[in-house]
Amino acid sequence: MTADQPTILATSAFLEVGRRGRFDLRPGKIHRFAAELANATAKPRICVLNQASGDLEELIGGYYRAFAGSEFVVSHLQLFPFPNVADIRAHLLEQDIIWVHGGSVANLCALWRAHGVDEVLHEAWQSGVVLSGVSAGSICWHQGGTTDSFGPDLQAFTDGLGWLPYSNGVHYDAEEQRRPKMHEYVGDGTLGDGYATDDGAGLVYHGTTLVEAVADRPGPLGYELRRAADGSVTETPLPTRVL
Repeated sequence: MTADQPTILATSAFLEVGRRGRFDLRPGKIHRFAAELANATAKPRICVLNQASGDLEELIGGYYRAFAGSEFVVSHLQLFPFPNVADIRAHLLEQDIIWVHGGSVANLCALWRAHGVDEVLHEAWQSGVVLSGVSAGSICWHQGGTTDSFGPDLQAFTDGLGWLPYSNGVHYDAEEQRRPKMHEYVGDGTLGDGYATDDGAGLVYHGTTLVEAVADRPGPLGYELRRAADGSVTETPLPTRVL
């Protein structure tokens, strides 16, 4: 199945963590919501892309463990040291959901462009495959956002895929630099107006229009950021529906 229209779910939401910590992961409410958006709640096909974290085998295996025994049919696209599937386009277009893990958004976008994955993802988006992800997997669809791709002090990243014509802030309530740096870079014009998410929240776009903010638990919010002529930034909490 596919979404009724081109859909992106850009989040700061993760897999659910059980009592055994990182060794006890399972699909989160956000992943099941992505399946709903794709009209594929029975056996949703989800392909995980981990290029932002260098295709770490431990991380890839972690996703398979997390989705094992669930309703999801999981696969992955690996680009290090070379693609693990013979036909990247065919594999991605047959998915219901593409989930992009976090890490370095600068490396992620550069690698996708080198392999032509960005073009395939755009085709998948237009055909109704739900594009989704967390952190770098949220920023990448936008014009840019704040990133630690270049070191521990957050910098502006302005070379996102740009299909969503906004800036994007992630981990807004969880990392102390995120909110002030988004205000700084939107205020000075380095980044354009945009949206941000607390950990656990996500943004739903139909085409290029934001239609809803959601959260996997009470508390996390989405936000709108707008720059005024004097360089001040207005931050407005968005109505955020708990899944």
